[in-house]
Amino acid sequence: MADIQPIHTATNSLKLTRLLQLCSAGLPVGGYSFSQGLEYAVELAWVKNVESAKDWIQLNLLHALAQTDLPVLHAQIACLAAGDFVELKRLNQLIIACRESAELRMADLAMGKALIRLLKQQNIEFGEALAEVDNWSEISFVSAFALAAYCWQIDAESAATGFCWAFIENQVAAGTKLIPLGQTQAQNLMFELSEWVEQATLIAKQTDIDEVGASLPALAMASAWHETQYSRLFRS
Repeated sequence: MADIQPIHTATNSLKLTRLLQLCSAGLPVGGYSFSQGLEYAVELAWVKNVESAKDWIQLNLLHALAQTDLPVLHAQIACLAAGDFVELKRLNQLIIACRESAELRMADLAMGKALIRLLKQQNIEFGEALAEVDNWSEISFVSAFALAAYCWQIDAESAATGFCWAFIENQVAAGTKLIPLGQTQAQNLMFELSEWVEQATLIAKQTDIDEVGASLPALAMASAWHETQYSRLFRS
């Protein structure tokens, strides 16, 4: 049997495996450490069962990610392709400014920094793009995700889908601990929520970059109140 060597060209199979790796819950960026306001929402009984958890996560998916993170992700991948680092940095600052609480901002920056650190440790040539982003004082997770997707030749549509899936999986994992949910309930919930990913990506494509932004007062308040919650499982 002939030796099988790894394929280093960006085949569709390789792009898919890179996307799966980028969206994996095992990616060491600390996403599992943050509940994105969910922990305090459970404390207030806003979220208390499978149905309310679905409503909470779906609302955030369609009105937060779809109108902020995903349009910026698309635009940043385009900037990288064009070598427009000035606009890339502006979009990074824009998405950071969209975070409505100190906790949401901290989570975004902590995960962004961790992903850049991970990319620097990979035996892969990222060229000047990584060097440029690594010089920024603050790096959004969205920007880091866009950089990884571009360098691994993952198209923007697939990257946006993967970004949504990572969000859903992290939120359901948090809900499993907090509500709590059973393992089968959690799997069914992810199955149902994943059906809304296409809608989220469609909203993102229809959102002009000058219209980026969404306000979810309950999310912002839950996240802010979580900072002083007496007993908590997740970082704040």
